[in-house]
Formats: sequence, C-alpha cells, structure tokens
Amino acid sequence: MSFKTDKGRVIGLGSAKTGAQHWLSERVKAVALIPLTLAFICIIAPLIGAEHSKVVAKFQNPINAILIILFLYVTFKHLADGLQVVIEDYVHSKPAFITLILLTKFICYGFGFAGIFAVAKLAFSA
Repeated sequence: MSFKTDKGRVIGLGSAKTGAQHWLSERVKAVALIPLTLAFICIIAPLIGAEHSKVVAKFQNPINAILIILFLYVTFKHLADGLQVVIEDYVHSKPAFITLILLTKFICYGFGFAGIFAVAKLAFSA
C-alpha cells in the first residue's frame, strides 16, 4: 500500500520523513522554555536599574549564568526553527527561499551568540 498521490508516483516525490522529528523538537523546546523563562525573569527582574557591580555579581554565580545562557540558546534556536517553518510554508520561489532561510538563521544565531557572549563576559569578569 502506498500513500503517494498519482502525481507523486510519477515524479518520484514522497514523504521527506523528517516532519515528525522537527515537530517533536519544536514541542520539546517550547516546554523547556517554560521553566527557563521563569528563571530568566527571576534572575533579571531584580537587576533592572541596579548598579553594574550588582549585575556582575549576579552573573558570576554559575547557576545564574548557565540558566541565562540556556534560555538564550533555546529561545533563539526555537525562533530560528519556527521562522523556518513559516518560510517553508509561504515562500515558493527557490532563490527567495534559500536567501530567507540563510538570513533568518544568520540573524537568529547571531543574536543568540551575542547574548551568550555578553553573559559569558559578565560571568568571567574579574
């Protein structure tokens, strides 16, 4: 029994066999973001308007730095993957598709790594 359409059988197109893994990955990241977002709020909210030395002291605690880095990594990975799905669904021109995917990944990963670098710089400052 084949689940391919007649046109799919003729031109050799079928299931890419990767949709379930991508779907599950998005759900896992979404669930992981719930406690990470709460931790982010609990760590960052008291620092609003605080002096630089208090901020540095807060980030020199390894637990705080690791939680913020995990939050940034999962957030921007989730954003990049979610935007990729939107682009796959709505962009049909091959050059525009490739350009938008690369641009989206570059921007999301760039902001993510910039945030991680900033946290690491605070965590390892003397």
